Amino acid sequence: MSFLKEIKRRRTFGIISHPDAGKTTLTEKLLLFGGAIQEAGAVKSNKIKKGATSDFMEIERQRGISVATSVLAFEYDGIKINILDTPGHKDFAEDTFRTLTAVDSVIVVIDVAKGVEEQTEKLVEVCRMRNIPMIVFINKMDREGKDAFELLDEIEQKLGLTVTPLSFPIGMGYDFKGIYNIWEKNINLFSGDSRKNIEETIEISDLNSDELNKLVGDTSAETLREELELVEGIYPSFDNEAYLNGTLQPVFFGSALNSFGVRELLDCFVEIAPKPQPKNSEERLVKPEEDKFSGFVFKIHANMDPNHRNRLAFIKIVSGEFKRNSPYLHVRHNKKVKFSSPNAFFAEKKEIVDISYPGDIVGLQDTGNFKIGDTLTEGEILNYKGIPSFSPEHFRYINNADPLKSKQLYKGIDQLMDEGVAQLFTLELNGRKVIGTVGALQYEVIQYRLEHEYGAKCTYENLNVHKACWVDPSNSKSDEYKEFVRVKQRFLAKDKRDQLVFLADSAFSLQMTQQKYPNVKLHFTSEFN
Repeated sequence: MSFLKEIKRRRTFGIISHPDAGKTTLTEKLLLFGGAIQEAGAVKSNKIKKGATSDFMEIERQRGISVATSVLAFEYDGIKINILDTPGHKDFAEDTFRTLTAVDSVIVVIDVAKGVEEQTEKLVEVCRMRNIPMIVFINKMDREGKDAFELLDEIEQKLGLTVTPLSFPIGMGYDFKGIYNIWEKNINLFSGDSRKNIEETIEISDLNSDELNKLVGDTSAETLREELELVEGIYPSFDNEAYLNGTLQPVFFGSALNSFGVRELLDCFVEIAPKPQPKNSEERLVKPEEDKFSGFVFKIHANMDPNHRNRLAFIKIVSGEFKRNSPYLHVRHNKKVKFSSPNAFFAEKKEIVDISYPGDIVGLQDTGNFKIGDTLTEGEILNYKGIPSFSPEHFRYINNADPLKSKQLYKGIDQLMDEGVAQLFTLELNGRKVIGTVGALQYEVIQYRLEHEYGAKCTYENLNVHKACWVDPSNSKSDEYKEFVRVKQRFLAKDKRDQLVFLADSAFSLQMTQQKYPNVKLHFTSEFN
């Protein structure tokens, strides 16, 4: 198959939502329809011992939440689909923000009962900043929840989206009868028994026919006709161009747990979602059709396989073909590297691939050469933009609890920080190590993983820091800068890249510092240089 055809048949997207809206369950069901798995696991149910395929870290299974983005791929209808299932929990938002740099479109999952929640707002904001095309899936229609129109209003107001429903529920909760597919003009009836196969869809070209009444009963049929008339009156009709520009968002209804409404979502997605898109680098815009390979690291995961202490760097291919055993330029190190066993993923299962195309995500064995944001090319110097480190909000000293295991502890911290789980700062004054995270739950994850993956024990000590700000070195020769460094020595640290960081102990002292040293520039993300 030709190179251009391969690009055209790729769809790479992320699934985002508030925790518990059913993101991982939806991912499982998409895999089920793609024929990639035989039986889907629920994240909650204790009766089924099978966990969700995309939650493969031990701590995820214990908590029933996703803490790391996982990458899954499957074929459906001749289309190669790459899903990035992101963590919903706000303490892991940074991982999610970074993942959004690697996707071409997004599916937003919303819980029918809870509506739009705070975490969804943050994530959608990032998508809007980057004009990423979004499809909204309103989940758990088999439970009692908000009225469909009320939900659509809420999505428009809270998320600032312009929506157009492409399917519409018939009833809800106990009265949930099924879904009318506006996109394909047919009805899918709900039996409420997820163990049964999904009922066949029944085509209905004329909503006024008696057939509708026979299928769902008189009252439901009447209500549906009225509601669909309203939908046509209020919402714009679907426009593919507007969707791809990120100015119009199609909405689907369903129940992922009961595999209901998922096929409709998938069929429409395959048809309308964007193929791999061009990406901006600091040097120029790079198009997928270019024949020279380039890609960037958006995630690093240590210990994918507990027996082999290995690290994988996840690379999103932006242009050209990535071939096994070919030498590629590691731009930051300015040296050529070869990869003998690049992996394609299916949660825990990995296969070695000989050739990958734009839109694909490849896992490369990493011995510590990669950092998040690194670029690989066929020789051109390119640096892809848009992979920031955010200023942490929680800070703690990390102490070694077992003096005999200090080597393991430092190796563990080093690798987990490269993974982007948290940020490490070393105080200039006494060399003590400080870990900064976006969310408090990360400390538990770090402690757990240090012990179980590296055999090292650590304890934490609180540190009163309000914000970490990166200090711009551009005028480091000036007297003002030198005085700032001398006076603030107690509050200065270096991050992993050896950039100077100012740890302000309160909002007030940050303000005073900025007033006293107006020419010393402080930044809240590390992506300023």
